[in-house]
Amino acid sequence: MLDRRWVADHTDEVIENCRRRGMPESLIEEIGQFASLDAERRRLKGEIDSLNQQAGQVSRSIGKAADEAEREAKKAEGRQLREQISALETSINEVVAQGDSILRAIPNLTHPEAPAGGEEASLEVCRGSTPLPSFDFQPLDHVALGEKHDLFDFEAGAKVAGHGFLFSKNDAVLLELALQRYAVEILARRGFTLTTTPDLARDSILEGTGFMPRGPETQIYSISESDLSLVATSEITLGGAMQDHVFDAGDLPLKVCGISHCFRTEAGAHGRATRGLYRVHQFTKVEMFAFTKPEESEAMHAELLEIECELFDGLGIPYRVLDIASGDLGGPAYRKYDLEAWMPGRGEAGEWGEVTSTSNCTDYQSRRLGIRFRTPGTKGTTLVHTLNGTALAIGRAMIALLENHQQADGSIRIPEPLVAWMGKKLITT
Repeated sequence: MLDRRWVADHTDEVIENCRRRGMPESLIEEIGQFASLDAERRRLKGEIDSLNQQAGQVSRSIGKAADEAEREAKKAEGRQLREQISALETSINEVVAQGDSILRAIPNLTHPEAPAGGEEASLEVCRGSTPLPSFDFQPLDHVALGEKHDLFDFEAGAKVAGHGFLFSKNDAVLLELALQRYAVEILARRGFTLTTTPDLARDSILEGTGFMPRGPETQIYSISESDLSLVATSEITLGGAMQDHVFDAGDLPLKVCGISHCFRTEAGAHGRATRGLYRVHQFTKVEMFAFTKPEESEAMHAELLEIECELFDGLGIPYRVLDIASGDLGGPAYRKYDLEAWMPGRGEAGEWGEVTSTSNCTDYQSRRLGIRFRTPGTKGTTLVHTLNGTALAIGRAMIALLENHQQADGSIRIPEPLVAWMGKKLITT
């Protein structure tokens, strides 16, 4: 979240940023009230501090009282002061709760170069090294290819867990494992610490990374009668692992890779994009996460994007990079880039489909999670910047791979980097 005092002192700027992001007018109206609430918080805190000082003086004076009557009078005065303090503390807690509710709903600031507008305003900034495929036959989509090669069982998945779940089978299992190995080897060379992370996290950790674990609009699966939820991405667990941590400046940047299952309700999803693997309720993802000094986060953002491009260039999959518009940014993101891969099986002649994203969240998450760093010779600590990026969301990477590398005879070519782990160059019937 943003700094409380900064929001109170820059209300107009915060409101302008929220309008640029297309936030609801109800939130904008509440932001207008935030400055008044924070002024009241500061006033009450000043009164409490003053009364605490008086109470301390009275307490120290009891032992110096001339007689019992004076001692009792001092004790009564102390009790009265404590009652006043208690009443004020109740009031300030209510004011702080109202202010926190508003503050947590306010999105991050937006990079000045991010395009303004909704989803349609996002700008294509470049394309990958692989050109769009030119087929001399009618390409199949990944669902049809999966049926042809017995790769997926959506019917069994629905029987066991409901629509949006599936069993991967045969070469699809090998392909999933090969894609994971491909990604982690590149990330290891790039200096990432490799981890597998829990598939569950406390709701406080989800909130700390900017996710909404409960409520009607959440995309999160919550565990009843507990404070746990299934994670939508290991961004949650990788960020949460450093809650309340203070780094030494020399330990930054820290780059971590997390492999996890991801669970999303996909509430409201509909249409062609729900077919097959594109929008399922459970999938495996290799995630990148970084903790940096503030002045290093833009360079780290560029590095995460470069890695995503390297991964898809290596797989021979055509893609484009989008600079995401302000109205399509998630709350924590200061700036975000998406990779959209070409998916020949979507639509009548193929379409772009999102396969990865990378976001610079500046200090929005670290302020919630209390993650800071200490510089030798400098007083106090400073909030780190956090960044995240998808290395490979396995299901969507498989869609692009299967559809782009299909052959006229129905076989599917395995990209060279995956051949050693697959043990074959072609998926055939």
